[in-house]
Amino acid sequence: MKILVRGGRVIDPGQNLDGEFDVLVQDGLLVDLAAPGQADSWAAEARIIEVEGLLITPGLIDMHVHLREPGEEYKETIATGAAAAAAGGFTAVAAMPNTHPVNDNRSVTEFILNQARLAGQARVWPIAAMTRGSLGEELGEYGDLAEAGAVAISDDGRPVPSAQMMRRVLEYSKAFGLLAIAHAEELSLSAGGLMNEGRISTRLGLAGIPAAGEEIAVFRDVRLAELTGTPLHLAHISTAGAVEIIRRAKAAGVPVTAETAPHYFTLTDEAVLGYRTEAKVNPPLRTSRDLEAVRIGLADGTIDVIATDHAPHSELEKKVEFDQAACGIPGLETALPLTLNLVREDLLTLTQTITALSLNPAKILGLTGGTLKKGFPADLTVIDLRSQWVVKGTEFKSLGRFTPFEGRTMTGRAVLTMVQGRIVHNLLP
Repeated sequence: MKILVRGGRVIDPGQNLDGEFDVLVQDGLLVDLAAPGQADSWAAEARIIEVEGLLITPGLIDMHVHLREPGEEYKETIATGAAAAAAGGFTAVAAMPNTHPVNDNRSVTEFILNQARLAGQARVWPIAAMTRGSLGEELGEYGDLAEAGAVAISDDGRPVPSAQMMRRVLEYSKAFGLLAIAHAEELSLSAGGLMNEGRISTRLGLAGIPAAGEEIAVFRDVRLAELTGTPLHLAHISTAGAVEIIRRAKAAGVPVTAETAPHYFTLTDEAVLGYRTEAKVNPPLRTSRDLEAVRIGLADGTIDVIATDHAPHSELEKKVEFDQAACGIPGLETALPLTLNLVREDLLTLTQTITALSLNPAKILGLTGGTLKKGFPADLTVIDLRSQWVVKGTEFKSLGRFTPFEGRTMTGRAVLTMVQGRIVHNLLP
């Protein structure tokens, strides 16, 4: 089948493109990008999708989500999570292993891939556990996991407590070509904490989590990456100190990359006022100083990726006392407009934005995607930069409905998402 996506502005950082092109798709592959009018011969036999005035980008890629299946399907399934991804403009997501059972074996990895195929929405790439059961005590079967389809390893949700074990993780992951993604948290400092340690936690009488708990762990893992020469990716960076450690490490040539999530450059710990459990997340929302440092880190390239850390929960975990509430924000359907706010504020260009949301995640994970090159799978996102809409959790495709952005007016959204030539989300007339 031939498809002609016509009349849009294409931004593809992987090819240094920013201009008007028609996108030609056939049998699930990208055939060409043609200047306006040059694809007229296709029009007679192709399905034409008019996108004049809209932005066409490589499919967005979220390298950090929690899809809850297997084990907690009442919070999210692979099908609902993949549908939420498509609605948010993401053509692919990488699913963290903290399921029940933990994804530390071939059977769970293959199950996730099969469920994603059945769902037929966004692609789902499994991330396997660094250690058995994510307990930090014994290495996983990296070779078997890679062969089964795992694209990276992480114990996200839990740090690897022992520096010696983390060193072994890095040494062995390098041998099997699996990217190590670190959850940076020093548990002896964060244990028992409920939110960022500071003025707001004191005011609310809630136990705090100091920024140093993240920064010490980031420093440890950066030094281990330097020691082993192994690429390391740091998840959900939230503090000014962590950004500075990563900046210095990159300047010294350490093979480290990093991500942050939209809530860390949009909200501060003041969002917790009123004991709002929908703003309870780990790492916690930090101060305005940290928020500004994260924003600068994105602008200067210290932080490579914007990922959602999509973490859906039900009302059983969220409509409870703050100290009992689970940590997590559903982010797939709000990430794009929140990131576009940085463009409107002249902090990022559109090219930088698409690099952080598409090209860099593909590069860091070592996967095909993040560009509209000829012969690549036809994964693309069409964005209306001017569309205004109001966040209503009850209208999410995700089963996670408790968002700190409830009722907020957003500007910008994905109006069409295509995965390998299949339209999986469409708001166009």
